Amino acid sequence: MIRLIDLDKYVDNRYQRIFILKGIDLEINQGEFVTVMGPSGAGKSTLLNIVGMLDQASAGEYLFMDQPVNKLKERKKSELHKHHIGFVFQAYHLIDELTVYENIETPLLYRGIKSSERKAMVAEMLDRFQIVAKKDLFPEQLSGGQQQLVGVARAIIGKPKLLLADEPTGNLHSEQGAEIMDIFTQLNKEGMTIIQVTHSEKNAAYGDRIIKLVDGALVSDVKTERAEIS
Repeated sequence: MIRLIDLDKYVDNRYQRIFILKGIDLEINQGEFVTVMGPSGAGKSTLLNIVGMLDQASAGEYLFMDQPVNKLKERKKSELHKHHIGFVFQAYHLIDELTVYENIETPLLYRGIKSSERKAMVAEMLDRFQIVAKKDLFPEQLSGGQQQLVGVARAIIGKPKLLLADEPTGNLHSEQGAEIMDIFTQLNKEGMTIIQVTHSEKNAAYGDRIIKLVDGALVSDVKTERAEIS
């Protein structure tokens, strides 16, 4: 589903080239649950943004569902992102001017889903995350944890083929965090490919593989106990 071949991301200043990612070779199959770990500044979020087509590599190749992303026009990349990728951001990225209901509904509007179907899908998400009572509130009226729940609901409402999650439980208390990870596990069982960035060893254990980045380089790629059991 995803292939990265000798992928670099760098910035040039007047005196030198600074690499954020260097020589990344990675393959992720449909239905895998992969965790990306590493110290701060290792390039984890940059890797997620490139896979999610929110950023682009400086060199190398990126294939998504056999499409050469680095050669596609912006419109085609936007279509792929819109129809196949969900993103949970560490900093929520909710739209301040929209209510909880409207934020969750937004991806469905982009995809042209009809009104009656949208209502049913949003109602299911509000119920699943126990935020029905918050549906008419705006992001600033919510706690950090509640905003993150809305962000997760928005990311998964369209049942994307690929879910990217950047520290998805970072702002949640342990019970909420476990609920989110259980939801991810269920979505993965239903066939959704998931890539999460986390510092949590506990959350990492939910996945099939743990990829470690250090200084922009991929230094290890190991299967978890969960993968060995299954």
